[in-house]
Amino acid sequence: MSAAAANSKGKVLLAYSGGLDTSCILVWLIEQGYEVLAYMANVGQEEDFDAAREKALKVGASKVFIEDLRRELVEELVIPTIQANAVYETVYLLGTSVARPVIARSQVAIAQREGCTHVSHGCTGKGNDQVRFELAYYALDPKLKVIAPWRIPEFYHRFPGRNALLAYAAEKCIPVSQTPSKPWSTDENLFHISYEAGILEDPNVTPPADMWKLTVDPEDAPNTPERITITFKAGKPVRVTNEADSTDVSDPLELFLYLNAVARRNGVGRIDIVENRFIGIKSRGCYETPGGTVLRAAHIDLEGLVLDREVRAYRDEHITPVFGKILYNGLYFSPEGDLITKMVPLTQANVNGSVRVKLYKGSLSVEGRWSESETLYDMEQSSMDVQGDFEPTDSDGFIKIQSIRLKKWGATLQQQKKN
Repeated sequence: MSAAAANSKGKVLLAYSGGLDTSCILVWLIEQGYEVLAYMANVGQEEDFDAAREKALKVGASKVFIEDLRRELVEELVIPTIQANAVYETVYLLGTSVARPVIARSQVAIAQREGCTHVSHGCTGKGNDQVRFELAYYALDPKLKVIAPWRIPEFYHRFPGRNALLAYAAEKCIPVSQTPSKPWSTDENLFHISYEAGILEDPNVTPPADMWKLTVDPEDAPNTPERITITFKAGKPVRVTNEADSTDVSDPLELFLYLNAVARRNGVGRIDIVENRFIGIKSRGCYETPGGTVLRAAHIDLEGLVLDREVRAYRDEHITPVFGKILYNGLYFSPEGDLITKMVPLTQANVNGSVRVKLYKGSLSVEGRWSESETLYDMEQSSMDVQGDFEPTDSDGFIKIQSIRLKKWGATLQQQKKN
């Protein structure tokens, strides 16, 4: 047993990224008298996990756990988010939010298995992620204690900025990358990458061209459009084909990885927004969500062909925005989160079919869609050239019924004008 473990105030499982902040937090927790175990979640970020493991052990972690959560992220969070067409404030595709439930769940499971008394993270005191992680921790294991260093005065007064962290790292022999950091912070997973803080805090500063990591600049994307076909079953993407390069994938994880690759090389999926954080502060964020942008657009289009009007309207009003807010606010593990996640599949039973999508220089457009199962679209009934089984005179009664209240309202306005 190490000296740190023998004199420990308890075991802490730290959500560890390998960066400056969490490396300093790891050493600081040991300094406070805790035994620290490090936990890393592989959710698709481009990371040297072996190097991060070695670094954590070098600076004092008693154990390091690296969990590959990519498949469960796609199957349990990304796909239901697509099924619900979930979005926050009409534009943000929830890329950071969707990863937090699987990360927190795995962290809690390891903490329980290892007999940890505490869990910890490196989230700031102004952001959403502190809320997302901690509400998940408490819901999954109410007995676990949480250490949030960036909300502890002793910590944030000691480390008021990056220079203080760098000085501490030098003092404690914590390896720090010599590559100059970009003037913004990022969070990456399989679904997206986010950019915020630094120069981006001025909402009128144009993001520099070299900031964007995942997608090709739309102006530099290929001059030839790329076309793919996405097939859905019960609202889930089950197949993607691309005749140009003979692609035909159906495994959920591989399918999503391929959509990411296609969208990235065609410059699809960038947004730059100002949003309202759950904690009450406005935040400017830039995001790249390549594959997710394509999937959501195709899914919404297919629903127009196969989904009942009132079911769609009810889902759009009562499920889509609520699911988005639940994910954004960190309430996935909650009574309402459990209810909404069970409701989403009920709206998707008939969402079966395929959508043809064209990607070109940062844009995507749907070029066609079809369904081999029964759809609600009747070409003859909709046609302006064929009467089908629709009797035009029926519209006369329909319009008269709809006009009853409007006639009353109009008459009231006329009377008001006379008076």
